[in-house]
Amino acid sequence: MCGRFALLAPGESLAEQFLLDAILALTPRYNIAPTQPVTAVRLNPHSNNREWAVFRWGLIPSWAKDMKFSARMINARAETVAEKPAFRAAFKRRRCLIPADGFYEWQKWNGRKQPMYIHARDGRPLALAGLWEHWQSPDGSEIESCTILTTEPNELMAPIHNRMPVIIEPEDYSMWLDPRPRPEDARHLLRPYPAVKMTAYPVSAHVNSPRNDDPTCMEAIWSKE
Repeated sequence: MCGRFALLAPGESLAEQFLLDAILALTPRYNIAPTQPVTAVRLNPHSNNREWAVFRWGLIPSWAKDMKFSARMINARAETVAEKPAFRAAFKRRRCLIPADGFYEWQKWNGRKQPMYIHARDGRPLALAGLWEHWQSPDGSEIESCTILTTEPNELMAPIHNRMPVIIEPEDYSMWLDPRPRPEDARHLLRPYPAVKMTAYPVSAHVNSPRNDDPTCMEAIWSKE
């Protein structure tokens, strides 16, 4: 799964990477957790132009009667996303990219769970494949929420966890975002990211608490705890 990630890149560099005119004033986030706000890139539903969006992490299907779905909808399995009732409409029409400098996963180690930080070897932000949804509560309030797609692990991730987020290459951003082609045309993008482009290192248990959102979360430790 993908349950925590970081986003440190400044708005200027992200706007350049994702070909957006608008520049966001972003505060560095070292430990983004479920139900918190997530910065994403999507196509405007009316103009089909790329735009920034801020979603609640944890997708709420449009047909949900309440928000209870959100906490367990932070990830969607790539293998079944086109068929699952909670995700299939969003997969057809509302795909997004979620920038992340890196993400965390917990590896079983000597009977404990050791947090690991995984990021691109070249240091560039990753683009996690996401879906977004619009939900209106019975009282009329509206929430836009998202989920992150996961797939089988690559060779780097396999010893750490049995799932990893789907990462979209820059040349595939347009195909992933554009809902006009058949959704089946985007299925081939839901694959493990090349292991040679990634690296990982152990971090302290400081990251375990979502209340901690500071540089200590991603500081490397000399050995696994």
